[in-house]
Amino acid sequence: MTTHRPLTRLLDLIRTWATGRVVLGLFFITNAVYLVMLLGTIPPVQSFAPSLPLFDLSPAGYSYEQSMTLLEALGAEGRRVYLFPQLALDFVYPGLFAISYSLTLMWVYRKRVRPESAFFYVTLLPVAAGFCDYAENILIIQMIRTYPMVSENLVSAASTFTLLKSMLTTVSLLLLIFGFVYLLIRRKDPVI
Repeated sequence: MTTHRPLTRLLDLIRTWATGRVVLGLFFITNAVYLVMLLGTIPPVQSFAPSLPLFDLSPAGYSYEQSMTLLEALGAEGRRVYLFPQLALDFVYPGLFAISYSLTLMWVYRKRVRPESAFFYVTLLPVAAGFCDYAENILIIQMIRTYPMVSENLVSAASTFTLLKSMLTTVSLLLLIFGFVYLLIRRKDPVI
């Protein structure tokens, strides 16, 4: 009985803050930070290893060999730039993503789904994605700091969190797109 209480409280909090103005403002800020990373902080890191995908940009994960090849190719300066500013800014983004996308999902779906529906637990997927992103970032920092003595277990854990983050983010984005499309197509239908 009490196992769902914290989740219910979290859903109530999300429901309270999921207003049009808050959603729009946070959605804009979140995506502005993402664009700064995509256009401003990732390219300098990528320039040290242009033919290799960075950890954050490897949605299917990475092997120990791939990780060591990347860390070697980055060199000391590339690894430093990866730590700062890229990973520093990437400690802001997961929290913004979690809050912004949870609120947006709630805002979209509460227009078409009954308030008591268990469906609203999907609004917690971006929160889970954010936690996985934080875990991924912490483990990437560990890989960079311990290089060249990086353990296979560390790489395996980082890769797992990268994969989970990618899956949860993709599902969150698909639910958001579906929600907007459904809202536009079925505006006059009764709430389900």
